[in-house]
Amino acid sequence: MSPVIEEHARARLITDGPLTRPVPVDLRYDPADESSTVHVSFASGTDWAVGRDLLESGLRFPTERGNVRVWPCGRAQLIVELHSADGVEVFQIDNAPLIRFLHRTYEATAAPAAATGTP
Repeated sequence: MSPVIEEHARARLITDGPLTRPVPVDLRYDPADESSTVHVSFASGTDWAVGRDLLESGLRFPTERGNVRVWPCGRAQLIVELHSADGVEVFQIDNAPLIRFLHRTYEATAAPAAATGTP
């Protein structure tokens, strides 16, 4: 069984005002979870379950699923828009930690298949 994969990143909360605010973000993936869900947690205690494939697609083109929209912002950042009953929050996340995290999640899920000989 592979261990849970975590990555700490910094994001910027985008607001209507002239300034953005930095916020810590924790990305978490459990290879035992069959749904390929990534948990994106913010310091406020908010936790969003997001499909790993949605984050990966969002690095290349705008995409959405349910209450989550993601799209590239230039070549080095990703925008994540989260809709809830409380409103909308928009975050800008650097691609580098996200890509590193996604690579680690795919390595973790490929390792058990390689060990058993299944594709």
